[in-house]
Order: sequence, then C-alpha cells, then structure tokens
Amino acid sequence: MKRNSRLSLALHTLGHMAVEPEQMRTSAKIADHAGTNAVVVRRVLGQLRKAGLLVSEKGHSGGWRLARPADDITLADVYIALDESLIATRTMDETPSCSLEHALHARVTTVLEDVERSLIERLSATTIADIREDSRYGKLHNY
Repeated sequence: MKRNSRLSLALHTLGHMAVEPEQMRTSAKIADHAGTNAVVVRRVLGQLRKAGLLVSEKGHSGGWRLARPADDITLADVYIALDESLIATRTMDETPSCSLEHALHARVTTVLEDVERSLIERLSATTIADIREDSRYGKLHNY
C-alpha cells in the first residue's frame, strides 16, 4: 500500500487511536506523525467522521478520536468510508466507439468487480483492534 494513500493514512491513524481511544488527537499532530499536511488529514478524517467511525471536537482540548470501539471497526468500514475503488468509473462521454474496446472494458470491469467484492470480504475479517494487537509485537511510536 502506498505510504501516502488516503487508506494508508486512515488505517495508520485509526491504529494509533485504538491504543488510547479516549485521547483526542489534533490534525496537526496526526499530520506531523504521518508526514503529510493537516488539510489532507482533515479531509480524510472528515470522511471517517461522516461514516460514523470518528468524532471530532472543536476547541482548545479538541481533536479527533474513535466514535466506537476498535473491535467494531473493520478495515472494510474504512475502505468503504473513503469511497475507495479498484474500478475506474467511466462517464457517458467516455463510452468507447470501438466494439473491441467496449468488450475489453466490460470484461475487465467484471473481473475487477469480483476482485473488489473479495477484497471487501477479506478486509471485513480484520478490525482496527486486530491491528493494534499486531503492533504490540513491535515498537509502536504513538502520538
């Protein structure tokens, strides 16, 4: 997984939040730890908040934290909340006029839809709590 992807950022952040679920984390601290911009963090975490995975509070002691227990959040929940997809969507303007290209696109789309269903099924089998537990075997740098 690319280090700078939205999914990677979200999973990394949620994994850290699962270690101390009641601790509020600011966008600036998360961004500093992840090596990205706070605006990027707020966009990604905003999508997770919209999906009910995070809550945010404004003010001096505000920030972000998990909205529910880490063992109730699957990797599929995060993937779906971020509207990730293996399949590139095609607009009506991009409909191929070539019958070969049309057939190729239809076949590849069918295969990718099957792969995506399988991916989501497998991501559903792992929770953020599982990641937290796996991290206990290594040194975890919390923020």
